Amino acid sequence: MVKLIVGLGNVGSKYDQTRHNIGFMVLDRMAEQYQVSFTEDTTFKAFIASTFVNGEKIYLVKPTTYMNNSGLSVRALLAFYNIDIKDLIVIYDDLDMEVGKIRFRQKGSAGGHNGIKSIIAHIGSQDFERVKVGIGRPAPNMTVINHVLGRFQGDDAIIITQTIDKVDKAVNYYLEHKDFEDTMRHFNG
Repeated sequence: MVKLIVGLGNVGSKYDQTRHNIGFMVLDRMAEQYQVSFTEDTTFKAFIASTFVNGEKIYLVKPTTYMNNSGLSVRALLAFYNIDIKDLIVIYDDLDMEVGKIRFRQKGSAGGHNGIKSIIAHIGSQDFERVKVGIGRPAPNMTVINHVLGRFQGDDAIIITQTIDKVDKAVNYYLEHKDFEDTMRHFNG
């Protein structure tokens, strides 16, 4: 078995550690835990790291296509490695959940998220597993763009650091137990 774990974000230092890059941040934490490094693969338009977890090959993927074209990288990797979409997990930010909340979902619409829209369009299905990480709504005087491209501050920065560890733990729980519904029961909320 093989799992493709994709974290969504935007490449470049100006996007580093921004709310929209929570997927990249989780994958960086996972790579650190697994003691693996990302290598840029221009063929697949992604930074990729791989390891084995409980005898299963795991690819950690950070697309370099920018958020709105994430599906290009995901489709190419699924095809090349002959990975079924049931073995795809996408980790990304969610504006409609408060900072630090986690929600595992087995399928669903893009919910307005351009990275997920791109993946659905490129793989032709909404039926893939995902982990949504709450980044909260913008303040009344702030645009959505400025919010998602802003960095976590104050209490939110502390909460999100703890959340990244919790998502890492949850994904590892899933890889160990191989039961997404059980993982949802343990970690949603």
